[in-house]
Amino acid sequence: MTTYLSNNWETVLTALRQHIWLALLPVVVGFVLALPIGYLGVRFPWLYHPLVNTCGVLYSIPSLALFVFLPVVLGTKILSPLNIVVALTIYTVALLARTVADGLRSVDPLVVQSATAMGYRRTRRLVDVELPVALPVILAGLRVATVANISLVSIGALIGVGGLGQLFTRGFQLFYVEPILVGVILSVLLAGAADLVIVLIQRLVTPWTRFQGGSA
Repeated sequence: MTTYLSNNWETVLTALRQHIWLALLPVVVGFVLALPIGYLGVRFPWLYHPLVNTCGVLYSIPSLALFVFLPVVLGTKILSPLNIVVALTIYTVALLARTVADGLRSVDPLVVQSATAMGYRRTRRLVDVELPVALPVILAGLRVATVANISLVSIGALIGVGGLGQLFTRGFQLFYVEPILVGVILSVLLAGAADLVIVLIQRLVTPWTRFQGGSA
């Protein structure tokens, strides 16, 4: 494997860079979109169950089928990376919109009532009180979405776009195990690193959860 890396490091780095942005860009976009959608599911309770059901249906669509179907809808080429980005954004929104809604629903009503009694208006209460309290739940969902996206990007290699997944397909086509091992190891390390970063961010922005855990 060392020999393969030394001879193909440029190819591996290119695949790794493509894998990172194909996986993480949809996480960022999906997170931004999921926040207002999830909030609407809490703001208007009658929307919650349709939201959950819709998200469940969207997340159950096979990724390869979505990768192939999107060029028809978007008018893009089958090999366009935009198809992967849009597909993974859909999955991210489907996963995180429900997580955001559940996180906000988990906020103790007494906390909301206390903030209202202190003069917090709806928007300020959401930003300063409800979202911070819901963050542990939301970030847990973000960890799942991020790791899932890093895994799903590899499937895009079956249509010619897939970051590290291209190493898998090349290895299988040539009956050459080294690129497969490199792709698997880098995918696992990337997923672990992304998960660790989110955990560290969570510990930074929600320090009170550490004290709660220590007192339990």
